[in-house]
Amino acid sequence: MRAAAVLLVLLALAGCGGAVQVEPPAPQGAAAEACTKLAPLLPQTLDGVKRTTSSPESPYVAVWGAGMMALRCGVGRPVRMAPTDRLQEINGVGWFADPDRSTLFTAVSDVVYVEVTIAAGHNAAEVLAELSGPIGKVTSAKAG
Repeated sequence: MRAAAVLLVLLALAGCGGAVQVEPPAPQGAAAEACTKLAPLLPQTLDGVKRTTSSPESPYVAVWGAGMMALRCGVGRPVRMAPTDRLQEINGVGWFADPDRSTLFTAVSDVVYVEVTIAAGHNAAEVLAELSGPIGKVTSAKAG
């Protein structure tokens, strides 16, 4: 299912008209609660690109441009992430960079996993830094 979701996001990166097709995750419990809190905190513009709609619409998905950047909140733990992998910390949020997909990053916390796909041409470090603020607010111990 994860592969299908990534494929849908990558197809969206090719840029077709209308809403961007992104398979929404189905988080449960604390993860769903964190994602619900995250949705209104996400920026309307990211790396100079305006937010747009996704199809199907979901409070667990955010898309900027014609799929240039997509966020899915409440995904499963990254399959390729080993317990010994080091995360890159950006503004207090640990990020896992998928070794097989240079455009796929996952924010890792004990509450929720947040997956972000960033198209070539965008500065991943800047995008992740901007998203780390809102993600940190809902995943930190103070988020309660």
